[in-house]
Amino acid sequence: MKIGIPLFLLRHTQMASVALRAEQLGFESVWVPEHLVLPARLDTPYPYSEDGVAPFALDAPILDPLLLLTHIAAATSRIRLGTNIFVLPLRHPIVTARLAMSLDVLSGGRLSLGIGAGWLEEEFRAVGVDFATRGSRTRECAMALKALWTQSEPEFHGQFFDFGPVKFEPKPVQKPHPPILFGGESDAALRRAAAFGDGWYGVAHDPVSAHKRVEELRALRAGTGRAAEPFEVTVGHRGGPLGAEMLRRYADAGVDRVAVLPWSRGREAIAKLEELARAVGPALDLD
Repeated sequence: MKIGIPLFLLRHTQMASVALRAEQLGFESVWVPEHLVLPARLDTPYPYSEDGVAPFALDAPILDPLLLLTHIAAATSRIRLGTNIFVLPLRHPIVTARLAMSLDVLSGGRLSLGIGAGWLEEEFRAVGVDFATRGSRTRECAMALKALWTQSEPEFHGQFFDFGPVKFEPKPVQKPHPPILFGGESDAALRRAAAFGDGWYGVAHDPVSAHKRVEELRALRAGTGRAAEPFEVTVGHRGGPLGAEMLRRYADAGVDRVAVLPWSRGREAIAKLEELARAVGPALDLD
């Protein structure tokens, strides 16, 4: 079982050292969040909490995730570097493809690009992107990224994006390209993951709810003819201590990676990482 560590609640000056300690302890990946801009007043309900309240302050400091992960890559050598979640339709896919490729090359092929269609309408409005078409834009962006990363003279002709043939070099280190993991819990998000993704990232699950999602994704992927293709399921851990028995239950549910935030305050990060490492023991990769 792969165990990932979201670098939430940390100051950006802590993130590289915490990621390095996570690598030393054998954790498989670290993950950083993303928003391009936050509104001064939040009217859109947060979709991943029961009360609709977002778990972050609107004046929270946010660095660009791909630049931040490049900084973290320079301090580490093995741990994978993931976005949780990059709002794909807010940018032109050529811009995203260039930044993500640069991170993959500079890190030696360690990027996992977790992406989503976005939920914050005010964010889309601020940059002049139509919120209503974000699902379709996300699909086109994902297809355009794959074209740019794999074709010798990439071109893409869609409803929202049209380019090429162009030259786009170098290609990413990972072949055929860095994995694209689709986030989101809605039916539409699951369909996008099944049809276009190399995996899915669930927000907060226990083994029972994770198994339900895995079965839904398997059925959707079979319906698109992709059942035999590699597909990685990641879920954020919800509820209870994470130990060997809980990891076994996640594995039985069909989960490939569990992401767990072991601290509630940034200053606890290293101690809580080490406590988690002791709890999960043999699950960690120390090779």
